[in-house]
Amino acid sequence: MGKGFFNVPVAVNEPVMSYAPGSAERKAVLETYKSMFNSKVEVPLYINGKDVKTGNTRTMSPPHDHQHVVGEYHLAEKTHIEDAISTALEARKSWSQMPWEQRAGIFLKAAELIAGPYRAKINAATMIAQSKNIYQAEIDAACELIDFLRFNVQFMSDIYMEQPESTSAAWNRVEYRPLEGFTYAVTPFNFTAIAGNLPACMALMGNVVVWKPSDSQVYSAKVIMDIFKEAGVPDGVINVVFGDPVMITNTVLASPDFSGLHFTGSTHVFKELWKQIGNNIHNYKTYPRIVGETGGKDFIVAHKTADAKQVATAIARGAFEFQGQKCSAASRAYVPKGIWADVKKYLIEDLESFKMGSPEDMSNFITAVIHEGSFDKLAKYIDAAKADSDAEIIAGGNYDKSKGYFIEPTVIVTTDPKYTTMSTELFGPVITIYVYEDEAYSETLKLVDETSEYALTGAIISRDRYAVEEATKALQNAAGNFYINDKPTGAVVGQQPFGGARASGTNDKAGSPQNLLRWVSPRLIKETFVTPTDYRYPFLG
Repeated sequence: MGKGFFNVPVAVNEPVMSYAPGSAERKAVLETYKSMFNSKVEVPLYINGKDVKTGNTRTMSPPHDHQHVVGEYHLAEKTHIEDAISTALEARKSWSQMPWEQRAGIFLKAAELIAGPYRAKINAATMIAQSKNIYQAEIDAACELIDFLRFNVQFMSDIYMEQPESTSAAWNRVEYRPLEGFTYAVTPFNFTAIAGNLPACMALMGNVVVWKPSDSQVYSAKVIMDIFKEAGVPDGVINVVFGDPVMITNTVLASPDFSGLHFTGSTHVFKELWKQIGNNIHNYKTYPRIVGETGGKDFIVAHKTADAKQVATAIARGAFEFQGQKCSAASRAYVPKGIWADVKKYLIEDLESFKMGSPEDMSNFITAVIHEGSFDKLAKYIDAAKADSDAEIIAGGNYDKSKGYFIEPTVIVTTDPKYTTMSTELFGPVITIYVYEDEAYSETLKLVDETSEYALTGAIISRDRYAVEEATKALQNAAGNFYINDKPTGAVVGQQPFGGARASGTNDKAGSPQNLLRWVSPRLIKETFVTPTDYRYPFLG
């Protein structure tokens, strides 16, 4: 590990532990999982460094065992949101002036706490709360969150090092100020790392935050906040609130001091928030920054030269890891007729080998979807596909919510490239495949580009470089993250900055300096060494 600006350690990606049978990390996470699963936790609001219990609570249950209660969390009233805002603004007076290297030290410590003493706990919490198998929990809650925290410090130091040219007559420098006011982080259920990064990256740059996690991720959000507290995040810098999202958002966006929204979630909600901010624009002291990563209808396109086994593996992993609940999950695929028979055979073999159940059993590749609302939506689309003449379910198609919200990994094959499940975001373990004529590759690329309103991730699989080049150009605007000969999931911080455009968000690339630049308001300072004393220029004679 080298050193960057002001001797900041140059970040490297956290190694992924194997959790192989008999390994120490497997034993540790299973023991932690069992202990947490069989006990109950109370999650208060966290405002100005204090636990706030309102008495109005809601229970938390694992999606794979929805009758089992692992704890409860407290719901905020409007006065609590107002307190969070006012205490954040008070904390800003000191936090915004703290030297950047001191802020960096806090979040580098948080990364090391996750890498070490909290690793089993944050992974187990993610397994319980979000029904991730251990590998999905490890690459998310441990490795990706560690990477965000470490790389953000490196990116921050790189940003501060970027300075304008100066001359012997004047010294020019840029001060990267935090935004004036407070920021609002709204985070999703599906990635513990995203939940931690959205408030943390804004705080790292000197901002203060009101953070509203997803109701379905409160359990692991508490672990994140425990880590931030132990790492030394001062009181009032990050305030965590739960409850009615409309009330919380209305209260936050009504404040004249609101200065930025960092959002990951649904496209519809993000558009409504943008509209609400626009309607309130005359009330704000500054133009708010709006950063959002939203939905996706992510694709895999196979060329006739593609290896059928590689295509099948990309579909199996890309569509069904974490039950298809990644923003980047493959949910539509285009396969040429010439290789379809082999792709189909390999894919069905893979799906038949999948085991489904609780993440506590580490032989399970598939667990439950997040909640009953998601389950019911997916079941509706699966039932419709069973009835439609232009669709056929070739694998899966069953579901059961008696114990947990289990949806079998389902593959729909359609003869209609604009079929409902080719264009509608489902966010679950369902992929729809359109089989095209081998020679209709160019026309198929046009279909891919025009079928969905989203543009988050996509992949092309081909052994023909001309075909890769054609797809790269034809799909330029169809995906913010474009993968060649790989699945469309698995972006790594510092390697593949993540984000999409169109209805998929503002494409501000989490895991890169571009995102951090959204949370500063630069001030240029010019210092002249010999100040003029005469207004006249030589041309005046």
